[in-house]
Amino acid sequence: MKKKKKIAVKAGLRTQAEIDEPLKTLECFENNPASWADKMEAFPKYVRKQNLTRFLVLYEIFNKIINIKGSIVECGVHEGFGLMTWMKLSAILEPVNLIRRIYGFDSFEGFPEIAEEDKSPSSTHLKKGDLSVNSYDELMQLIAIQDSTRFLGHVPKTRLIKGDATKEIPKFIEENPHIVVSLLFLDFDLYRPTKVALQNFVPRMPKGAIIAFDELDNPLWPGESKAMLEQFAEQKLRIERLPFDPYIGFAVL
Repeated sequence: MKKKKKIAVKAGLRTQAEIDEPLKTLECFENNPASWADKMEAFPKYVRKQNLTRFLVLYEIFNKIINIKGSIVECGVHEGFGLMTWMKLSAILEPVNLIRRIYGFDSFEGFPEIAEEDKSPSSTHLKKGDLSVNSYDELMQLIAIQDSTRFLGHVPKTRLIKGDATKEIPKFIEENPHIVVSLLFLDFDLYRPTKVALQNFVPRMPKGAIIAFDELDNPLWPGESKAMLEQFAEQKLRIERLPFDPYIGFAVL
């Protein structure tokens, strides 16, 4: 019997060509004598199409909630791709909206635990501490830099909440009883923090708000689907996707 290939926790389904692509691109980037600023101005030359695809999906989702009252909550910040995208899209598309805030939840220490609901024959790769990225300090610096040139930058726009989300989210709600959520972006990957996020934030989402899922219907991450199915057992969601992206699903409430 053919031995089952071990799946990596990050980008586990990439081909060898996809794994090699960024290394080859890095060589081109480093061999280019232009300044860093010039290279960044031509960033589509170097960014993988998958990353541009993700940015376009976030842009499309943001446009759907631009006229919906409420803040944006991102569950699972990691390196900050989504968090900084929401911040910059808000600064570009609605510069006077000083009420909408972007809140990012992450342990910044990897997965606190793996629940039984996260386990399946396709998810044996998961373990405590996976996807650990200590990006907190860098993101705080970048947020401050963006605020220095953002219109109404003296009014805080983006906040990071560091720690175990199953504990931090209820605490956050207790300390911020005014919170209304226009977009809940779920990228915790795991069952328990996703369930806690749904339980606490969904009641605060008005009609027209969006819940977006990053790992729904993904055999490598069964916990997210389990949490969604339990939360909406009596209310069937219409889960949409954009035709050019296979991953992110979203529901307009």
